[in-house]
Amino acid sequence: MPTATMADTLETIAASEADVRRLFDGETRVRGHHSDARYMSQLTEAANLVADVSEGRRPMYHLQEALTTSDFPLLFGDILDRQLLAAYREIPEVWRAYARTSTVPDFRLVSRHAIDGAEGALEAVAEQAPYPAATLEESRDQYRVGKYGRRLPLSWETLVNDDLDAFRALPERLARGARRSVQRFVTDLYVDANGPHASLYTAPFANIVTGNPVLSIAALQTAYTVLAAQRDEDGEPIFIDSVTLVVPPALEVTAQNILNAIQLEIVEQGGTANQRLIAQNWMSNRLKLVVDPYIPIVASTANGNTMWALFANPADGRPALEVGFLRGHTEPALFMKRSDAQRVGGTAGPDGDLADFDTDTVQWKVRHVFGGTRLISTGGQKATVASQGDGT
Repeated sequence: MPTATMADTLETIAASEADVRRLFDGETRVRGHHSDARYMSQLTEAANLVADVSEGRRPMYHLQEALTTSDFPLLFGDILDRQLLAAYREIPEVWRAYARTSTVPDFRLVSRHAIDGAEGALEAVAEQAPYPAATLEESRDQYRVGKYGRRLPLSWETLVNDDLDAFRALPERLARGARRSVQRFVTDLYVDANGPHASLYTAPFANIVTGNPVLSIAALQTAYTVLAAQRDEDGEPIFIDSVTLVVPPALEVTAQNILNAIQLEIVEQGGTANQRLIAQNWMSNRLKLVVDPYIPIVASTANGNTMWALFANPADGRPALEVGFLRGHTEPALFMKRSDAQRVGGTAGPDGDLADFDTDTVQWKVRHVFGGTRLISTGGQKATVASQGDGT
């Protein structure tokens, strides 16, 4: 049976019904003819590529891996007036205000140890009586860092067509994604789908703000009271100096109004009658406000827009959370794949020489190594209190 050319075949077989073998009428390679030689050459090359992949002569990634010009019909459209908008502004790394930062030597488990005991007030000792002996207790939290990353391949043709420099900042995009991953990871440590994380904020830990009140001056007073009531293993009070208030974006205005008020009006309970007090806003000096935009994303079931939390300064005493980075790799690492192609004669060429030999693909990669944990075994739960903010 005569071999059908690509042009003849395309005229007789609907594209929606065609597969590789029907298009080529049993053949896996085509030799076409067309009035436009350049068009037919390109079409034949594309058809042969599909056939080679289908028959196993070339790997599948040659066909599907890289993003090509066809993946950006709007960016490369034939419109005279085109402008590329700036990227979205990145959220700062707010987690550093309430989580401890550490570096770890490798991917093995790391331990955070604590020793408690013998720090309480001394007992009276009678004449010739033995001194009472104290005991010590040890505790430990453990975690390991993990590797996170992403790869971004583009075809050489896509880069050549990039007259708007849309892809010049590709490494910056990958680095931005890495930093956002850390913030999302930290939010997952103290927030779950229903608000304050059930492993960190529990009734036995006594770190839930009484009544789960909505954010207000009175609620912050209650939260301070709950936080100040925490005791160490010897039953001694824990000194807390500066505190960070962490809220979702929906509560930023409320929090700003509280912290930026010049004076506070407080109803003093007690005595024969309630008294209204006018006080300077001391909270503005004791509280640092942090807005965590990932709270409503993580708390997707309930309380994502209402929960709020207080964290003691992670540099003072024992923090509630710790985030660790691999030593020597504390920042996202960006890579560009080295080309395995070389021009005949070894002469230097344009940017196309950076592309893969087989597919003309240029690839970037980002790698970030981090991990962390809730420091519950070593008493970190005493450094934070939270409210669902729903009044239940």
